Amino acid sequence: MTQAIQTQGLGRRFGAVTAVHGLDVEVRPGEIFGIVGPDGAGKTTTLRMLAGILAPTEGEAWVAGYSVRENPEAVKRRIAYMSQRFGLYGDLTVQENLRFYADLYEVPRAHLAEAEERLLGFSNLTPFRRRLARNLSGGMKQKLGLACALVHQPEVLLLDEPTNGVDPVSRRDFWRILYSMLKEGVTIFVSTAYLDEAERCSRVGLMHQGRLIRCDSPQRLKTGLAGVLAEFDVADPRRAHELLSADMAAGRASLYGGRLHLYADTAAEVDRAVSALTAAGLQGATWRQVTPTLEDVFIHTVGQMPDAGEAAIDG
Repeated sequence: MTQAIQTQGLGRRFGAVTAVHGLDVEVRPGEIFGIVGPDGAGKTTTLRMLAGILAPTEGEAWVAGYSVRENPEAVKRRIAYMSQRFGLYGDLTVQENLRFYADLYEVPRAHLAEAEERLLGFSNLTPFRRRLARNLSGGMKQKLGLACALVHQPEVLLLDEPTNGVDPVSRRDFWRILYSMLKEGVTIFVSTAYLDEAERCSRVGLMHQGRLIRCDSPQRLKTGLAGVLAEFDVADPRRAHELLSADMAAGRASLYGGRLHLYADTAAEVDRAVSALTAAGLQGATWRQVTPTLEDVFIHTVGQMPDAGEAAIDG
C-alpha cells in the first residue's frame, strides 16, 4: 500500500544546530498521526519540510506520492498546511477569507458555492459568515483557518499545534471537524503539545531533541511500559519528588499535576521508596498501581536516554 507520508532519514540543520535528525516514519492513507514533544523538539521543522516549504538537509520525504526535494510544488497542490499563525485577513469577513483562499487554490467557481456551504456548516461558522475575522474568538479563528485550508479538498492535512491557546470547548469542536475529514479519506498529520489530544490519534510519535524516540498507537505506548507505575498519596509531593529523584535513576520519579508518579521494576522497589520517604520524615505515604499516561511514557523514555534532561509537555 502506498503511504500518504513517508520519510527516510529526514533531517534539517540550521548551521551547527540540528533541528531534526534521522526521521523515519510512515503514515497510512486515511490515518490521523500525531507528533508530540516539548518546544524545540523539532515538530514545526518536520511539518515545514513535509509541506515543501523548508528543504531537508538530509534524507528524503514523500507526501501524496511526491518527493519534497524533487517536486515540492506537486506536494503543495495536494496538501493543506495550517501553521501556528495561519494567515487570516482581519479586515475580511469569514466568507471573504474563504473565497480568497479558494481563489488562491484555483477552486473552480462552479464548485465554490457547494464547498463554501459545506465548510461553513461543519465548522459552525454559517451564522458568522459576514463577521470580520478580527472580531472572531480564538477558537473561531482556528476553525476558519481550517476551513480555508480545506477549501481545495486536499489529500493530506498538515497541522502545526492547531489548538494551542484555544479554549477546551473550541478544541473539542476542532477535533470533531478533524474526525469528519477522516471519514472523507483525508490523511491528517498533526503536531500537539496536548497529550489528551494525542490520545485521539491513530498513532503517536514522541519527539525529543529532533529525534523520534517512540512511535505506536497511544494504547500500545502505554501498555508497553514494563514494570510498575505507582501513584503516591503523600502530604508533600514536591518534597517527595526531590527525595526520590535524588535517590533513583533519571525518569523514574515525576510530578503529574499535584500527584507523584514513580516508575519501578517491581512492587518491592516501590515499598523501599515508601520506607525512604518515611525515614526522611514524610509520614503516612501510601501508593497504588495506576495505568501509565502518555506523559509517563514520554518522561520515562526520555529519562532512559544517554543525554536525559528536563522535558516538559502540556498535559
